[in-house]
Amino acid sequence: MISVNDFRTGLTVEVDGGIWRVMDFQHVKPGKGAAFVRSKLRNLRTGAIQEKTFRAGEKVAKAQIDNARMQYLYANGDMHVFMDNDSYEQIELPASQIEYELKFLKENMDVQIMMYQTEVLGLELPNTVELKVTETEPGIKGDTSSGGTKTAVVETGLSVNVPFFINEGDALIINTTDSSYVSRA
Repeated sequence: MISVNDFRTGLTVEVDGGIWRVMDFQHVKPGKGAAFVRSKLRNLRTGAIQEKTFRAGEKVAKAQIDNARMQYLYANGDMHVFMDNDSYEQIELPASQIEYELKFLKENMDVQIMMYQTEVLGLELPNTVELKVTETEPGIKGDTSSGGTKTAVVETGLSVNVPFFINEGDALIINTTDSSYVSRA
């Protein structure tokens, strides 16, 4: 058990039968009344975000999440196959469970699989990924790096706003948290 006074960003807890990751928290000490902790939690099973308020000093169960380094192999219909780099054991995850992450996954990419006991909760991507541009309008002479953006489609099907000087075949570094262009690789 852990006190809500010890909350920190990234901590995983069990609340109301769900596994939650603390995204944000704030200790509040009103002038009148008891202190409390206002928190923003993300359900690791469903992805839902919920704001929850706890009394100061309230205890919650800490959830032990294990991360296994695995490699994305291939898609098999609606299932996606990952292999443990150490034991060569393979697991399959449904596309519905990793819908957002599929925008960044390409074959042979290393990812972290989050597991709670024997249940697979999902996967964590690296902060940035390198993807090739498959489709974009050609750059026009005179376009500058600070002059605006155009849409480019990368090899996974993700559409990204990029500067005008980006052409088809260029390798880009994409931020996985907000799907934004970072730089050319």
